[in-house]
Amino acid sequence: MSNDEPFGVYVHWPFCMAKCPYCDFNSHVRHGGIEEARFLDGYLSELRHFGLRAPGRAVSSIFFGGGTPSLMRPHTVEAILDAIASHWTIADDVEITLEANPTSVEAENFAGYAAAGISRLSLGVQALDDASLKALGRQHTADEALAALGLAKQAFGRVSFDLIYAREGQSLEDWRAELTRALDYAADHLSLYQLTIEDGTPFAARHAAGTLRVPESDEASAMYLLTQELCEAAGLPAYEISNHARPGSESRHNLLYWRGHDYAGIGAGAHARLTENGVKRALSTLKSPEGWLTQVEAEGHGLCGDEALSRQETAEEYLLMALRLTEGLDLERLSVLSGRAIDATRLDALEGDGLLARNGAQLKATPSGRLVLERLILELAA
Repeated sequence: MSNDEPFGVYVHWPFCMAKCPYCDFNSHVRHGGIEEARFLDGYLSELRHFGLRAPGRAVSSIFFGGGTPSLMRPHTVEAILDAIASHWTIADDVEITLEANPTSVEAENFAGYAAAGISRLSLGVQALDDASLKALGRQHTADEALAALGLAKQAFGRVSFDLIYAREGQSLEDWRAELTRALDYAADHLSLYQLTIEDGTPFAARHAAGTLRVPESDEASAMYLLTQELCEAAGLPAYEISNHARPGSESRHNLLYWRGHDYAGIGAGAHARLTENGVKRALSTLKSPEGWLTQVEAEGHGLCGDEALSRQETAEEYLLMALRLTEGLDLERLSVLSGRAIDATRLDALEGDGLLARNGAQLKATPSGRLVLERLILELAA
């Protein structure tokens, strides 16, 4: 690892106005209010800890995720950005993203976030009709979402928004119409996720009980392929399985993860990857916001996991992440990380099946391979 490699900072705000029934992220609802000033002090303490562990790095991307970071006051965001700049060099072209929900209340803060230093906004739209939004547990209407998108385009240089497809009752033609409409509003980036049923969520309970019926796998695959076709035609090709962008507008923070670079992660439930003395380390913080804060106040950090990854584990993580990218992975880098080359016979067989494509040292999944990506990763990691 070189100090010249990209380095990011992830800030996790673990609070939401309501918990969506499909969500298994580390997010919490606190109807009694949040001691935001106290949490800010916690973030500043944890940043000091990471600043000491990763000195001399140049930050190329900062990402406020959640939870719902647009529930933070702009002042809190600004104070965190100032602290990051006090511990590391900030690249001239740094990308600073904040995730936001498009409620009218949160949209009122967009100008404040821009003034604080946010340069890119990612809006959690999820659907463009009110019935679907209600079924997904969202707190905004379709009209609010489009109004917020308009405000975001005025306030920020770069804007992305998310949609979920393969929802309950959704047909292929329904998705064609919705995505076509979304592309009319798109700026430079879209994140388009197939609904997955996550263990422990209300949707999982309903699915197990037979009261939540989502499209069958063949129809969901058809929706995925249609997504690629429509976005490509609109000038927003996929650069990762679920992410589409105009060339040059890809999320740098996402690319940092998928290319296997280092990043600090602060806040309850955050993860981080740091290379120390040539060894990649996987770090994680306590998921309970109050538990995290109590530990930070006592120890200066909220870490509950800090382990060295073996060469094989580091290589497998790189394989898992990079093969999601349209650009694929670097076979030479993978060999350096693992200490061995992938079996050539296995590569030839998968390439012969039309699932992988090679261009020199670059290896990527074909469109057919993306539909069976888990199988590919398992075979290549064996």
